[in-house]
Amino acid sequence: MFGNLYIVGTPIGNLEDITLRAIKILSEADIVLAEDTRVTSKLSSKYKLPETIISYHQHSGDEKKFEILKYLLEGKNIALVTDAGTPGISDPGNELIDFILDKEPKIKIIPIPGASALTTALSVSGFRTDKFVFIGFLPKKKRNKLLNWLKEGRLTFAFYESPKRIIKTLDILEEYFGEETRVLVARELTKIYETLYRGSIKDVKMEISGNIKGEIVVVVEI
Repeated sequence: MFGNLYIVGTPIGNLEDITLRAIKILSEADIVLAEDTRVTSKLSSKYKLPETIISYHQHSGDEKKFEILKYLLEGKNIALVTDAGTPGISDPGNELIDFILDKEPKIKIIPIPGASALTTALSVSGFRTDKFVFIGFLPKKKRNKLLNWLKEGRLTFAFYESPKRIIKTLDILEEYFGEETRVLVARELTKIYETLYRGSIKDVKMEISGNIKGEIVVVVEI
């Protein structure tokens, strides 16, 4: 009998933002796969979870994937977590899932929903979110084609951004969509220094002026 691969959502900052089901699955799993074992160890310590944590990240090759597949074929239950939020969203979890299902389609992949920086930012934006597009990170190549498509479709869109690039990115958005376009720049969501910059691109740029740190989600309403 094969083991199950659980895709477990974990907190994006505040360690209390975890579901009871996620704690149960992590507690019962034979192995926990973590993008960064040091980050997951903090969660493990708080909730007294098993310490069998194996590293799986974007640089893990086929050898690691075959090792994980072997455990599943042996009947071991595995829980996959990312550094923050839900695995498979802009992280290497999707590659592992695709690999496992390609090699053995009968293995169950079970989602354990949890926090997501994307939906957290959208939920407090106040923008139209009945339809939206998530673009991961704003691409450096073929960016013009993407931005033109978004402009024509008039769709709210969201993406992750580096604090070092945020001002430059806002300049690009201002050039394409105009200075009065509304944006939300959400920094350090659920953490101590959580900050929401909401308003026109022009006003948000003025408010952010200077260096900022932390993880950022940007939401743009066209």
